[in-house]
Amino acid sequence: MKRIPTPVLIAAAAAMVSTAFAAQPLRPRLKAGPADVRHGFGSGETKARRVVRGGNQAPQQLPASDEAGDFLKRPPVVRQDPAVQQKLFLLPPGYTIELVLSDPEIQDPVGVTFDGNGRMYVLEMRSYMQDADGAGSRAPISRISRHEDTDGDGIYDKHTVFADKLVMPRIAFPLGDGVILGLETDNRDLYKYTDTNGDGVADRKELFYAGFGRVTNMEWQPGGLTWALDNWLYSTYNPFRLRIAPRGGVLREETEANGGQWWSAQDNYGKVWWVDGGGELGPVNFQEPIVYGAFNVPDNFEPDFEVPWPAPGGISDMQGGLRRIRLPDGTLNHFTAASGVEIYRGDRLPHDAVGDLFFNEPVGRIVRRAKVVVTDGLTQLRNAYPKSEFVRSTDPLFRPVSISNAPDGSLYLVDMYTGIIQDAQWAGTGTYLRRKIEQYDLDKQHNWGRIWRIRYEGTPLDRTMPRMYHETSGQLVEHLQHPNGWWRDTAQKLLVLRQDTSVVPQLKSIARESPNQLARIHAVWTLEGLGALDADLTRELMKSPDPQLRIQGIRASESLYKGTPGDKSFADDYRAMTNDPDPNVVIQAMLTLTLHAVPDARTLIRTVAETSTVRGVKEIGKQLLEPRQSQGQGPALSDTGAGTVNLTIDQRRSRQRGETIYKELCGTCHGPDAKGSPMAGAGEGVTMAPALAGSSRVQAHRDYVIKVLLNGLMGPIDGREYPGGVMVPMGANTDEWVADVATYIRTGFGNAAAPVTPGQVAAVRKESSRKTPWTYPELQPLIPTLLTNTSAWKVSASDNTEAAANVLSDVGRWDTGRPQQPDMWFQIELPSEATVSELQIDSTVRGRPLFRAAGGAGAPAGRGRGRGAMIRATGPVSYAVQVSSDGTTWGPPVAEGDGQTPTTIIRFEPVRAKFIRVVQTGTAENGEAWGIQRVQIYALPSGS
Repeated sequence: MKRIPTPVLIAAAAAMVSTAFAAQPLRPRLKAGPADVRHGFGSGETKARRVVRGGNQAPQQLPASDEAGDFLKRPPVVRQDPAVQQKLFLLPPGYTIELVLSDPEIQDPVGVTFDGNGRMYVLEMRSYMQDADGAGSRAPISRISRHEDTDGDGIYDKHTVFADKLVMPRIAFPLGDGVILGLETDNRDLYKYTDTNGDGVADRKELFYAGFGRVTNMEWQPGGLTWALDNWLYSTYNPFRLRIAPRGGVLREETEANGGQWWSAQDNYGKVWWVDGGGELGPVNFQEPIVYGAFNVPDNFEPDFEVPWPAPGGISDMQGGLRRIRLPDGTLNHFTAASGVEIYRGDRLPHDAVGDLFFNEPVGRIVRRAKVVVTDGLTQLRNAYPKSEFVRSTDPLFRPVSISNAPDGSLYLVDMYTGIIQDAQWAGTGTYLRRKIEQYDLDKQHNWGRIWRIRYEGTPLDRTMPRMYHETSGQLVEHLQHPNGWWRDTAQKLLVLRQDTSVVPQLKSIARESPNQLARIHAVWTLEGLGALDADLTRELMKSPDPQLRIQGIRASESLYKGTPGDKSFADDYRAMTNDPDPNVVIQAMLTLTLHAVPDARTLIRTVAETSTVRGVKEIGKQLLEPRQSQGQGPALSDTGAGTVNLTIDQRRSRQRGETIYKELCGTCHGPDAKGSPMAGAGEGVTMAPALAGSSRVQAHRDYVIKVLLNGLMGPIDGREYPGGVMVPMGANTDEWVADVATYIRTGFGNAAAPVTPGQVAAVRKESSRKTPWTYPELQPLIPTLLTNTSAWKVSASDNTEAAANVLSDVGRWDTGRPQQPDMWFQIELPSEATVSELQIDSTVRGRPLFRAAGGAGAPAGRGRGRGAMIRATGPVSYAVQVSSDGTTWGPPVAEGDGQTPTTIIRFEPVRAKFIRVVQTGTAENGEAWGIQRVQIYALPSGS
């Protein structure tokens, strides 16, 4: 039987789609709930996870390689007039889409925001992928434009270029009248742009916050900014939040890495949502607000949630190649570039859309609508339209990258409308994607762009023209009762920025008496932002019959608990609320107890989690006691100059404390830049103490810094004397104090060593009774050194042994391919015996747990090529380490303990060994495999 070529089938499907397919009504599945998100427009597919089946077809036969694809030259894809493109959209019954702005007025739009007067700011990345090589992509030709509807008819009739000659702007966040915060690509600093004369063009640029951005891959940089209900600013990538201080300046607090890639949004109750396209996950870390940690459960999503359902008739231009294509449709078969998240909070779409999560998939050319379903304290996301999508299009240039609530109650959809959506690194010469680009001349289609308005038939838009910058504070307070969340959010933000306390009585009245739940919540948080929240009001909320008000009462009270001086009496309220009848309130109480390290919190949470019969309480409680790693994008990835953002929250807090100590005590001799303070009159190059910046000793095994801090150091180092004399002992301080200083020294000043924990300090302190300072010749033989002869190692494993050697490469990894069970093992044979004392086992890639396809033996984790569901690979549940001189006779374990993800550090008494075996002794509770990316072995120097 002659096989019809795939491109012919695709072309035929494209011809039929606007008639037969469009005539079939979509039947939305509507279930109550909220939602979550993740981004990565242009990220393309990076990790194959499963073979996705189209419709009810039999399992698709995967091609042997991408060479099986069709690359014959086809008619080029060309720009359609907006009126023509509008006819190519497919939406659910009752929903319509209409043009707001189009090229040439705007080009390559990637996001919109609205200021307090309803003016729309558009991020235009005009240099993005103007050819397949990305030539000139960092040229300063992009801009932030501003558009105004002057008469309230819904048409933007006044246009200005607010900020010009930018490098692909990523943030345009309105603060005040003519004031926005802006971030450019490849810029580490967030700036404030101000229009001082009211002409719609910024004429002043000031630094707002340094170290906010990244200099790395186009996709691995912050994008979008959210002023959340709690009055803090959140962004993708950054594992911290910012706040504008009442009397000027910017405050910073650490959070877990959020995993988001492009844009963020909040729901009606202040939880910020993120999406990650690059990790093929879609929404990430959405169980609880990110400030409390990253929480995920195996059923975050309904089955096959990550499967998109584009309109048939695609051109198969997926960076992931044929493995990411649904045949014969030629469409995307798995999320690969989820981006631009929003929770609908308006008032002009059907009420059942409120609280739903919307996000885009520009490679798949769809907008997904997800129902947020909360059961027993845990959230699951479900596709609102089974085997279909909220927005689809048959126009190959349709590239939805962000979607936003608008002042008029609708949703604004940003369509980059371009040929190439993946960054140049994914479209190199000879790649599958490059050949598809050339096949359809996609590189010729750029510098277009559209913004669309999604509305519902029969429901008029809200034509009220926002004029908040000209309203009194009392008038702004009234907007807190508006049914559209955009109005509430903007009014709260402006009230907090004004710091006008004259409205405090009005706000308290709403907080106590309004029948509008959301108005009460916004009033409480506005009071918090004004510094006018009091304990009586928060405790009233904690006793409300409404569980959500009780939750907001707990959260808002945290500002009082941690204030100066803090009201620590709230600790008893938090403890009491772990007995609340609503599991969501119980979970919030546990989150607050943990975040603020309330005394005995861990003991209480363990009791609550173990005795509860509610799954969410048990699961979140367990994860609070044993924190798990954030899913999605790591904070900095390849940006080596991004500082400490890849550290955990606790590590960053430790480093901050260490910085304070260093400036108070250490900088005098070692210098504020850690290069050594010059000795006055002693000649050029003579310093009071050794340089710590770039020091190989400081960045080697942590024991060196710990021992020096505990006992001090005297005498020459490497034959060089220092006038400062003795480094005085610091051992009288606590283990935490020593760990803080060591962490700052090892991670600051360009150093890139691992942080130090109080437990590691305690272990070193316990090993020695020394009372006098070290000399360097005494100390050097006692410091473990890293074995670097990995090319001579032989490795094997109980499972998937052919992949064991992957751990010896920079990019390889091994995993068991099946759930962890006792007696699984991983073994290393050294070329000769050594006096080993420590193992370090890394089990993550780019901040994400390893994933591997079941049945794909030997395939590197995260690149599984076999069929079957993906399984999560972590560090060992628990372990025992055995050593041997011949690989046959094994003594009792030299170390035992619980494993950790991402890194398990195993320290033991120095022992001679040629063979080292790590035996897995636990059972995976959720079916996780055991994965290893890298093994490091430390030994004492020869002869010690």
